[in-house]
Amino acid sequence: MEVAHSNSGIHIYQRKYTMDLLRDLGYLDCKPLSTPFDYSQKLSKESGTILTDNTIYRQLIGRVLYLTNTRPHISYVVGRLSQFLNCAITSHLQAAFCVLRYLKGRPAISLFFSSTSNLHLTGFADADWATCVDTRRSVSDYCFMLGNSFVSWKSKKQTTVGKSSTEAEYRSLTIATCEASWLSFLMDFIGLPLQKSTTLTNSQPFTLPIIPSFMKEPNTLKWTATLFVKSICLGPFLANVSKLELLDLHNSSLQEGVT
Repeated sequence: MEVAHSNSGIHIYQRKYTMDLLRDLGYLDCKPLSTPFDYSQKLSKESGTILTDNTIYRQLIGRVLYLTNTRPHISYVVGRLSQFLNCAITSHLQAAFCVLRYLKGRPAISLFFSSTSNLHLTGFADADWATCVDTRRSVSDYCFMLGNSFVSWKSKKQTTVGKSSTEAEYRSLTIATCEASWLSFLMDFIGLPLQKSTTLTNSQPFTLPIIPSFMKEPNTLKWTATLFVKSICLGPFLANVSKLELLDLHNSSLQEGVT
């Protein structure tokens, strides 16, 4: 990992590591791609021929995984590909090679921490509903910026199957809320308290159901809902969910909630 200091701030990047990876895999002279993954492609355990020796695939994913320390934008695809380490097939290997071709065109992308950045924590959370073809589980994604600098990000498959995109988004927002709380406590601990309330954004409009049947949902989901709502109402958070509403089916009315 390389660090460059300047009057404007700090750059953290892995150019040498990236070039060594491309050289070891014979991709120094490959044609670059503009994106690391074809997001219309649905990867599964049965979408190709099983690799007789998946050693190269496992080594490649392990080395690319280290690059996610300074490249948040490849976390999603690397997370997807890492799910097939024990059952890799030809299409998975080809998708991994596409990541290398993307890195070829951008070997020196870095994280930048500005010397004049403010202490305002902002976050974005999203979910890809039922994206896993094999398990139908959703993927939660979030990222947080302190001022204009990325400080935390994650892409992870949810542990349970969501019955709707609303539930998947709900879980993703809750995971992000926990991370925001931890980051806030961390800033207080190191003596740099946040200057404003944390802003958590979600791009998809959805509705939060407040109905009697909700009490029949699994305890995990009820805990998720309670934590998210209380964090917004009582904690140092500003929800910016495109259209956050409370739905009461008793009177069939829509009441504007926290925005």
